[in-house]
Amino acid sequence: MVEADDAELIRRSHDVPEQFAGVFDRYIDQIHRYISRRLGSQAADDIAAQTFLIAFSQRESYDLTHRLARPWLYGIATNLIARHRRNEERFLRALCRTGVDPLPEPMADEAVGRVAAQMEERRLAKALAALSQRDRDVLLLVAWGDLAYEEVAVALGIPIGTVRSRLHRARKKARAAFGDEDPTAEDA
Repeated sequence: MVEADDAELIRRSHDVPEQFAGVFDRYIDQIHRYISRRLGSQAADDIAAQTFLIAFSQRESYDLTHRLARPWLYGIATNLIARHRRNEERFLRALCRTGVDPLPEPMADEAVGRVAAQMEERRLAKALAALSQRDRDVLLLVAWGDLAYEEVAVALGIPIGTVRSRLHRARKKARAAFGDEDPTAEDA
C-alpha cells in the first residue's frame, strides 16, 4: 500500500479531520527541533503546537499542488518565531555571553551539528544576533531546518533569488565574524 503524500492527507482532512494527524506525525519533531534551536526548548512546545493549530485551521486554503507540506509548516513556524524575535535575540545574546547552549542535542543529532567546537558557539551566537531577522530566517531554515532553497522560498513566500541573496549575505557576515574562516570545516 502506497503511503499518502502530505497534500493527499490534507485533502482527506477536509472531510475527516483526523487525517491531519498524519501530517503532524511526519513533521512535529523537525518543527519542534527547529524552533528549539531558535528560541529554546521552553518556547518550542508552545510554538510548535501553535504551528500545527494554525496549519490545521488553514488546511482548507492549502495549495494541494504542493505535495509536501514541510515548507508550508516551516513558514508558519518562522512567522510565529518572528513574533518572538526579542526572545530569540535575548537567547542568542545569552549564548554569546555564557557560551553554554541550554539545548544539548541528542546523540542521534550530533551529526547534524554545524559548529565544529563548543568554544565557537559564542562567536556563532554573536554573528547570528548581528544578522537581520530576514537573513537569519533564511540561514537558519537552511542550516537548522535543513530546507532546500526552493523550500525556503515557499516557506517565506519570497522568490528563490531572494533566498540565494539573503543566504549569501548571511554566510558572508557569519564568515567575517570567524575571520573569513569556515567554522564548520573540519581540520585537514
